[in-house]
This record gives sequence, C-alpha cells and structure tokens, in this order.
Amino acid sequence: MGNLFGRKKQQSRVTEQDKAILQLKQQRDKLKLYQKRITQQLEREREIARQLLRDGRKERAKLLLKKKRYREQLLDKTENQITSLETMVQSIEFTQIEMKVIEGLQFGNECLNKMHQVMSIEEVERILDETQEAVEYQRQIDELLAGSFTQEDEDAILEELDAITQEQIELPEVPSEPLPEKIPEKVPVKARPRQAEVVAAS
Repeated sequence: MGNLFGRKKQQSRVTEQDKAILQLKQQRDKLKLYQKRITQQLEREREIARQLLRDGRKERAKLLLKKKRYREQLLDKTENQITSLETMVQSIEFTQIEMKVIEGLQFGNECLNKMHQVMSIEEVERILDETQEAVEYQRQIDELLAGSFTQEDEDAILEELDAITQEQIELPEVPSEPLPEKIPEKVPVKARPRQAEVVAAS
C-alpha cells in the first residue's frame, strides 16, 4: 500500500565530487568568518594598547601587543588555509569539466568506429572509383554524340522530335460514316375532323 500512495524515490544526481566541493566551501566560509573575527579583535586590542600607554602601563601594553602579534600569525595561517581550500575547489571543478570532455570524446570515438565498420576505407575507395568511371564514360559518350552528327543529322533529329511532339497532342477522330439526317417532328392536325363533318353534310 505504501508503494501505491508514496512517491517513488528518485535517484540522487549528487556525486562524490559534488559533496567534496560542498564540504570544502563550507570549511572555507568558516575560516573567513574566523578571519573576520580575528581582524576585529586585532583592531580592538590595538586601541586598548594605545590607551594603556597613555595611562603609563607600558608592560601591560607590551603584553597585549605580544598577544596581538600571535593573533596576526594565526590570521596569516588562516589566509593560507583559505587559499588552499579555494585552490582545491577549483581543481576538483576543473577535473569534472575534463571528465565531461573525455566522456564526450569517448562517445564520439565510438560513433566514428561504428561508422567505419559500416563503411570501410576500401568500400569508400571502390565507390569513388566507380563514380569516376561513370563520369568518364558519360563524358566520352557526350563527346562522341557531339562530334559524330552532321547538320543533316541534326535536322533529322529535330524533325523526329517535332513528329513525336505532334503525336502526343491527341485530337478527336473525324467519323468516316455520314451523320443521320434530323427528322422533323409531326405537327398534330386538329382541323381534320371538322373537314370530315362538312363532307358528310353535303
């Protein structure tokens, strides 16, 4: 029942390289926050040391400056660590791009190999040779046809061409038998009964 109502879990596309890049960037961000906090403390300690000197507490100010110096060294180390992390991130990202390029080249190479299996170099050479032979043969025929006919032959060819063209124009045939004459229609005589009555009366 759970499979019927629950959504099928999709396979994650996050790779191990992506996870490594994410972790490196998180560490870099943490170091940057630490670096910012140390910088603020150094500025504050410098102001305190200046105030101690104004108050005549030189030894106290000297001790504070030693502490400040130690923090500056930590700050330098933090900067180097941030640079190393950023370099590592860039290297992994560039390697990912190189892997995609290699995968594309490999796929293209496989396609080319399949095409070469379908048509080898020998097959291509054979087709080119046959094509060249056909072109040469047609050229020879054209040269023979162009040079072997006289003007009389040309006129005869044109005459035959006109005859074939006329044959293609189909006209209705003329009937050989005479057409039947049209018989006039008989007009009914209505006065004939009247004339018969006159003869009987006489």
